[in-house]
Amino acid sequence: MVKFMMRLQELLANLHDFTEKGNANPFITSLEMDSREVKKGSLYFCITGSTFDGHMFASDAEANGAVAIIAEKEVHVSIPVVLVKDTRRAMAVLADAFYGQPTHQLHLIGVTGTNGKTSISHIIDEIFNEAGIKTGLIGTMYTKIGEQLYEMKNTTPESVLLQKYFHKMIEEQVKAVVMEVSSHALDMGRVHGCDFNIAVFSNLTQDHLDYHHTIQEYRRVKGLLFASLGNRFDKDNPKFAVLNIDDPASKEFVKSTSATVVTYGYHHTADIMASNIRMTASGTVFTLKTPFGSYEVNLKLIGLFSVYNVLAAITTSIISGIPIAPIITAVEKVKGVPGRFEIVNQGQNFTVIVDYAHTPDSLENVLKTVKQFSKGKIFVIIGCGGDRDRSKRPIMAKIATKLADVPIFTSDNPRSEDPIQILKEMEAGVEGESYITIPDREKAIFYAISNAGDNDIIVIAGKGHETYQIIGNKTYSFDDRLVAARAISELN
Repeated sequence: MVKFMMRLQELLANLHDFTEKGNANPFITSLEMDSREVKKGSLYFCITGSTFDGHMFASDAEANGAVAIIAEKEVHVSIPVVLVKDTRRAMAVLADAFYGQPTHQLHLIGVTGTNGKTSISHIIDEIFNEAGIKTGLIGTMYTKIGEQLYEMKNTTPESVLLQKYFHKMIEEQVKAVVMEVSSHALDMGRVHGCDFNIAVFSNLTQDHLDYHHTIQEYRRVKGLLFASLGNRFDKDNPKFAVLNIDDPASKEFVKSTSATVVTYGYHHTADIMASNIRMTASGTVFTLKTPFGSYEVNLKLIGLFSVYNVLAAITTSIISGIPIAPIITAVEKVKGVPGRFEIVNQGQNFTVIVDYAHTPDSLENVLKTVKQFSKGKIFVIIGCGGDRDRSKRPIMAKIATKLADVPIFTSDNPRSEDPIQILKEMEAGVEGESYITIPDREKAIFYAISNAGDNDIIVIAGKGHETYQIIGNKTYSFDDRLVAARAISELN
């Protein structure tokens, strides 16, 4: 990556409301919001988070080599301090400027919604690659630049890291980028400055109410992505909103945007549709209807939710100018995304599926899909995360007891909460129903596998691709897929 260098005053010319303490003009060579990452020449942003206040570490940043600081309140340092009303907003503006407004040079696709963001993003990425277009991908599991992968802390990174990645993508001759855009990122302004060409909506169901408090507020925040497409009409750089017409929230998002709206769906008439859907235990077949013809599509993916994800990706690719032939070729090749309806096969006589389903809607979708091809009993292992939306706990439990023959309640990242108390809140929603409670997640998985018979199906839900379990303030290595494989091997 090119080494960046810009004078402080040149950078500050992009801000319109600030007070500068000190009149120096040092060279800025990096932008940082973590004092531990600061090095000689850094501009440090004092960000106030839910559990920390970056202002407390201003002196540490100076000691580590920071040459200037952006803050919302006074800090006691000897280097220049720039006071602003909102450091996150200032950070987004300055990051965009520092890295040369990289998204202006990329075909940027943002995907939002409660469920399906990761799958849709990966399918779009596969389609573009099939068409010979070099891509970048930013999401829950990792950031990908060409073939290089980088670990992620958040679904959508903070603006400083985001703009840095975008610039690196340009250096690597990436042409198109697809990224998951979380509601937290939209609310916190992490994507301020991102020039989206297409915004995609999957669905909206209950999630993150610990943060947004009401479903109405959650929906409003999701709508910010579509509003961010702007009001300008530009025939050389058109903006599009790709909406799931079968989801009621789409009506609100149509009002949120002035961009061209393109719809996809199954139940209601849409621009791009699926019809005649047939499902088996090994895949899904449907007829794809487009304005320029109908096509038979044979997926290796299972479930109606997979059809919706594929429709979103196909619609996005069509309006991006990709021909239908590579689109269909790509979607028919896709075997799935890690931790999304992922099969664990060790030669056993029953099926084990690991899925990221951690919301009521996603859990219900997975279990209803399984019921369509199940020939035996259905086991489901499910927990609810600590320090997260408590209202969904009894709902998740109720769905499990309604749709599975053997519901097993267990722990799923209890964090600072008492795992037993979380389980009690789940159990409160299913009094009188039949279920098993095993707090230890590993023991719960071993129990299900040791009790499964011929043609039974075990769904291990909630963690998917995650490779850790957070208990208290410690993070332990834990991968549902590896634990399940070990349990099957020991059973054999």
